[in-house]
Amino acid sequence: MSDLLELTAAQAIERIEARELGADELFDLYRERAAGEDLGAFLSVAGRDFPADRATNGSADAAASKGPLAGLPLAVKDLFCVEDVESTAASRILAGYRPPYSATAVTRLRDAGAQVLGKTNMDEFAMGSSNENSGFGPVLNPWDRSRVPGGSSGGSAAAVAAGLAPWAIGTDTGGSIRQPASLCGIVGLKPTYGAISRHGMIAFASSLDQAGPLTRDVADAALLFRHMVGADPCDSTSLGLPEPVRDPTAERLDGLRIGISPELASGGMEGVEPGVDAVLRSTLVTVEELGGRVQEVPLPHSGHGLSAYYVLAPAEASANLARYDGVRYGRRAGDGDLESQYERTRSEGFGPEVKRRIMLGTYALSAGYYDAYYGRAQRVRTLIAEDFRRAFEAVDLVITPTSPTVAFGLGERTQDPLAMYLSDFFTVPMPLAGLPAISIPAGMSEGLPVGIQLAGPAFSENRLLDAAHALEGALAFDSRPARG
Repeated sequence: MSDLLELTAAQAIERIEARELGADELFDLYRERAAGEDLGAFLSVAGRDFPADRATNGSADAAASKGPLAGLPLAVKDLFCVEDVESTAASRILAGYRPPYSATAVTRLRDAGAQVLGKTNMDEFAMGSSNENSGFGPVLNPWDRSRVPGGSSGGSAAAVAAGLAPWAIGTDTGGSIRQPASLCGIVGLKPTYGAISRHGMIAFASSLDQAGPLTRDVADAALLFRHMVGADPCDSTSLGLPEPVRDPTAERLDGLRIGISPELASGGMEGVEPGVDAVLRSTLVTVEELGGRVQEVPLPHSGHGLSAYYVLAPAEASANLARYDGVRYGRRAGDGDLESQYERTRSEGFGPEVKRRIMLGTYALSAGYYDAYYGRAQRVRTLIAEDFRRAFEAVDLVITPTSPTVAFGLGERTQDPLAMYLSDFFTVPMPLAGLPAISIPAGMSEGLPVGIQLAGPAFSENRLLDAAHALEGALAFDSRPARG
C-alpha cells in the first residue's frame, strides 16, 4: 500500500482509469494518513471532521468515470471556502465559520472529479513566511521537524512533501506558494494574476492574491492548474488564459533565452546562503547544457519590491480585514456597547502578525501619510512592472533563487519580523507585476531542498511549464523526506 503513496497524481489517474486501482481505495489510504499525521499540516480531514465528497456524490470509483481527475484526493488550503466545511484562514476569529458556498477554484476541481481530502494549516490570513502564525499551531517541515515548512501555504506544501496528499492548492500573495514549495522540495506554481478566480478565497491583499497548485512534479502542476483556470462572473478580475494549458513535454531548452538579473541573483541581497547560490550556479550550467542561453538582464527596481510590498499588502489587508467585527460572522466577544464589541472581538480573535500588518496598513493609508507611503509604493510597483516588460523583450524567462535560505529553525525568526520578511525577497516582484512564476526543487544544501524560480511574461504559463519540465528532468531531484 505504501507504494501507492509514491505515485504522482498523473500516474494514479492512469492506474484508476485502467482499473488497476480503485479511487475509493486510494482516497481511504490518504484519508487515514492525513487523519493520523503529526506535522500539523491538516486542520480538518474528510470523514473525521466533515463528510467525504463521496458521502453525498456516491462512490469515488463511480465519480472517477465522470471526471478527468478520477476521484483523486485534494488538500485545500484553509483560505478557500468549502461549503459547510469549517473555513477559518487559520484564524481564531473565524473559528466555527462554515460558509454556505465553495470557492470557484474548489468547485471546478470537484467538477473535474477531485475529492476534498482536508483543509490545510497556514499562516493566519496568509500573513507569514513560516507557518508559525497559525491560530492553531505551527506546521513542521517533513525534511526536518525542527524547521519550518515556509508559508503561508506551509500546510499544503508539507502535506504533499510528506506523502499525506498527492497534490494540494494554495494561494500566493508575495510568495506563499513558491517559498514553501522551495523549502519542502516540491513544485509550486503562481499563475498570472486573474488566471484563476479569487471568488471564495478569503482575502488578504486583493490586487496580489492568486491561487495555484503545489505538486510533486511539473506535469501534475499543469494537470491541476488546467482544471482551475477560467474567467468567473463572480470575480471581475478573473480573465482565464488565452490558450488551453498543455501537458509539458519539453526535454530541452534549445534557443530559450533565460535572463538572470544582478538585482535578483544571489548578489542582489545580503544573507543568501552559499548552498543556495551553488545550486543556482549549477542550474545555470544545466540550462546551457539543455541548449538554453543565459544572459544578464537588468531589473533595476526589483530590489525595492520588498519595501513596496510591505506597504501595499498591509494596506489592502487593513481594508479587507475590517469586515471581521463580530457582527456578521465568526467570533463575537463581549456583550457591551458596539465599540467595545469591535475592540474585544478583534483583539482576542487576531494574532500578533495580523495585528501588526493591520496597523502598518492603516498607518500607510492615513491622512498625511497616504502619498508618502502608499502612493509611492504604487509608483514603485509600476516601475517594477515596466522593468519586467523591458526585460521580456530581451529574454523569454527570468531565473532566480526562490528563497535566500533553506528551511530555517522553528522560532528562529519569530522575534525579528524584518528577517522573516526578507524570506520573500526573490518572490515579491512577480506578484507586484502580476506575472506567473514557478518554483522547482533543484538541489540540496545542508541536507535540505533548494528551489529555483522561473518567471515569465503574463499568460506565459505553457512556456514556463515546458521550461520547468525540461529542467526538472535534467536536474533529476528525487530525494524525499522519510515517509512516516
